[in-house]
Amino acid sequence: MKIKLNYQVATKVALLAGVVFLTGCVSIPASIKGTTPTPVENLSAVREAPELYIGQEGRFGGKVISVLNSNNQTRLEIAVMPLSKYDAAPRLNTPSVGRIYAYIGRFLEPSDFNGRYITVVGTITGIELGKIDLVSYQYVKISVSGYQRWNQMQSVVLPPSGWGYGSPWYPNYPNSPYYWNWGPWGYPVGEAEIRTYLTE
Repeated sequence: MKIKLNYQVATKVALLAGVVFLTGCVSIPASIKGTTPTPVENLSAVREAPELYIGQEGRFGGKVISVLNSNNQTRLEIAVMPLSKYDAAPRLNTPSVGRIYAYIGRFLEPSDFNGRYITVVGTITGIELGKIDLVSYQYVKISVSGYQRWNQMQSVVLPPSGWGYGSPWYPNYPNSPYYWNWGPWGYPVGEAEIRTYLTE
């Protein structure tokens, strides 16, 4: 998505968004750190040889496809995506690598989770047969010990800055070869891009 906007306003918005982005991505949240240094994150490997991973700690994240409550537990169906190496959030705009059933030992309100991005950590317990539409599918099961729901945020990405180019204070103005590429007072002329990312 692209928009045209006032550069001075956009600069302030971008700086504020940058602070939020950095504070949200400095480390993995405590709720999904797990108890082992390197929880299993390779879903394809688990699906190919689940018997090798049963009992190990796994960490997977993606988009919640469905929520099913039963007695004393909730099952989340998650379309798993690769995780960020910085904060273990699902990497947006990457294709799903498969699906899992994540079991949480209490009631969860479906409207709080359906369609949301989430990362879960817990014990890999095996494979459960299910269906995607009319197609049989083998879901990796995980008994969840912790989870993190993610919020979608947006930041403004500005055109490359020409600080000073085209400004009355810039030498040889307006004969500078850069003059026609930049607006008055050195602000770039062009379209800003809106980027979406996940944060706590």
